[in-house]
Amino acid sequence: MSQVDAAGRAGDAGEGQSVGTPAEGSMDVGAREPIGSPGMHHWQEATVTEPGLDERGNVFFAAIGMTRMPMVITDPHQDDNPIVFANNAFLDLTLYEKEEVLGRNCRFLQGAQTDRDQVAKLRATIEREESIALELLNYKRDGTPFWNAVFIGPIHDASGKLLYFFASQIDVTRRRESERTLLQTQKMEAVGQLTAGLAHDFNNLLQVVNGNLELAAARVEDDRMRRYIESARTAAEKGAKLTGQLLAFARKTRLDPRPVDINATITSFCDVLESSLGKQAELQLTLRRGLPRAILDPEQFEMAVLNIAINARDAMPNGGLIEIVTSKLSLDGDAPARSLSPGDYVVVEIRDEGQGMPPHVAERATEPFFTTKGTGKGTGLGLAMASGFVQQSRGRLEIDSKPGRGTTIRMLFPSAVGEQPDRPQPLHHSAPAPSGDNRSGAHILVVEDSSEVLALAREILEGVGYRVSTAETGEAALALFETLPAGTVDLLFTDLIMPGGINGIVLAAEIARRAPDLPVLMTTGYNEELVAEGPTRAGLDVLGKPYRRSDLLDRVRQALNRRGSTVGETGRTPT
Repeated sequence: MSQVDAAGRAGDAGEGQSVGTPAEGSMDVGAREPIGSPGMHHWQEATVTEPGLDERGNVFFAAIGMTRMPMVITDPHQDDNPIVFANNAFLDLTLYEKEEVLGRNCRFLQGAQTDRDQVAKLRATIEREESIALELLNYKRDGTPFWNAVFIGPIHDASGKLLYFFASQIDVTRRRESERTLLQTQKMEAVGQLTAGLAHDFNNLLQVVNGNLELAAARVEDDRMRRYIESARTAAEKGAKLTGQLLAFARKTRLDPRPVDINATITSFCDVLESSLGKQAELQLTLRRGLPRAILDPEQFEMAVLNIAINARDAMPNGGLIEIVTSKLSLDGDAPARSLSPGDYVVVEIRDEGQGMPPHVAERATEPFFTTKGTGKGTGLGLAMASGFVQQSRGRLEIDSKPGRGTTIRMLFPSAVGEQPDRPQPLHHSAPAPSGDNRSGAHILVVEDSSEVLALAREILEGVGYRVSTAETGEAALALFETLPAGTVDLLFTDLIMPGGINGIVLAAEIARRAPDLPVLMTTGYNEELVAEGPTRAGLDVLGKPYRRSDLLDRVRQALNRRGSTVGETGRTPT
């Protein structure tokens, strides 16, 4: 292609003083196109008929000086290919002065985290006198890192001799951060879905293990065998606690959010905190007076604070101060930047004087099982659980940390609207036993898709005198219920998550249409259906898996008592 043809296709520039080779619609190799689409008119290399940088009085030098896109020209004929021209936008981007830039190779923008492979690719391309587009992590004069989308191309004279290299740049830090955040969110969502699914199956297994160990312990008289069984039960209960933490990370924990006085909650929880931290750390409270109430689950909040405080203690092996600070924050225009809704928030900060975290550790701090502690000193679930809880509470968890300067974990919770009083925590206290020997003839329909869990529940209930009918699917349970005489079932006890088109919630609704006064007790090891919004789901009576024998019997009695005198009137009072 002739220079004239190239100029005609690429667009006239410099009144014939410069022509070039167009990109022909191809993407530059190594980075996405800065303008967001394949270029049809820009050049990959340029040819000038009047070399030299002395004449700068024309409109094109004025345009380059005025443009907001950073640009530089380097001279490959001088030692180390130094910068011989830099426009004002480049100086604004990098915060350097012109005399600090001219005469230096562009590598002065590189730093510790700059990708050396990309730098090597850039140098090899320049040696071949070709063009390249890529993205590098560069550093400003004050040390601030930024992602730099760089395009570099050669400039020749009319005879084909290389004169200069031209480089234009764009700060793409915001786009890179957005992409990183999106990828991290997608990654955590995928891990959360996998985690929650595994927790559901694991809780069913733990239910069988715990339940059978509990039944075996009641029938064993040998002290050594009792110790063996108790040791196994302790291990199984630790497994249950672990699945609870996994569900909290996955935001599948069933919360009981209500307006809570955070200062009062922290103060009442202080003794537990101090005993958990031991003498290694000093605890200090800086609580702002007059805070609005925050919408959260107080029990989960206390667990999150405890986990974060323990991490803070472990970050100070030689001891130090842990400070819990409360404040309030109003978010308006900057709310979307923090992925929150506009409004008022209550802020809880937990600060330590520990070792701090480098950026690559802080980025992964809320991932499940990620820990920098030694083997056996941590599960890596503390911050993951806290982060999941805060997000499920429609808040945000933030981490500010630098090596050698300690760490601040900040939790933002939405404020309650108005001065609403605390709603008392529902207590599942044991109802009085139906009879002196703790037996009743009530009829319970048990629905459970796990045959082992179903058999265990049946043995526990029949062991104290209840009559039990069973089904392994929602469809089978509904069909069975319709064959039983009206009024002969006193309680529906159903698993929440079941295969097929009828889960526990749908089954309860269908049976309620046929028997509105029939009490329902649900059980689940996986709370996805329960974290959905709505008063119906919030009001469900749910027993979490794995449950103890005593827990099941207490909750069954409570459910039967809700029917009140109806049980007695039908002749199904305890025998």
